[in-house]
Order: sequence, then structure tokens, then C-alpha cells
Amino acid sequence: AKERVIPIHQNAVNVIREYLAEARPRMSNPRSGRSLFLNRRGERLTRQGFWLILKGHAKRAGIKKKITPHTLRHSFATHLLRGGAPLRHVQELLGHASITTTQVYTHLTSEHVRSEYDKAHPRAR
Repeated sequence: AKERVIPIHQNAVNVIREYLAEARPRMSNPRSGRSLFLNRRGERLTRQGFWLILKGHAKRAGIKKKITPHTLRHSFATHLLRGGAPLRHVQELLGHASITTTQVYTHLTSEHVRSEYDKAHPRAR
């Protein structure tokens, strides 16, 4: 995977700083190393561990659909596009070499497509 810089909201920065100052020091042990996120045993949080946490939150929220960490990438792309972000910017944020790959990640509803058509096409007004 290629390295890239991505923007994060100030609220997320604040939560991570709080975690680093308060929770992580209590959780860490000699096996923690430089890992940012730790599990209950003070070890690096694995992909599987994150998936289990996400699955638990989805269940408690009453979400019946299968949710995976990869689902978050699809949701991220879709929300950006619905919010007006250009597809090229979404491609860059997701780190895709091909715009075609990014298009697979976007799930636009027919209502959204119709709304964009109505806003953009001169005969639709």
C-alpha cells in the first residue's frame, strides 16, 4: 500500500489526542511497541480485532446488514460524492490509481442522480 496524507476532522484529532494522553498509556505494555491503537491486552489492534469491534457496534445499533471495515470505505466515498466532492478528489482520498476503481466504491441512489440532473441540465429547470 502506498503512503499518503489524508485530512481528518478536528474532532477526530481531539479524540485521538485524548486517547494518546489518557487511555493508551493505561493500556500499553512492553509488547505494545509503536502501534497507535491497542486491544484490551495492550497489543496492536489487528484488522480482525477492529472488524469485531465494528460488528459489535453495528449489532448494538440495530444494523442487520453485514458491516465490514471495507464497508466504511464505500460509505466514505458515497458520502463525499453526495456532499458534492468531485470524483477525482474522492479517488485521491481513497488512494486509487484508477478512477474506474473509485466508481465501484460509489453508491448513488436514483434520487441523488435525478437531483443532480435537475440541478445541472438546462431543460430540467
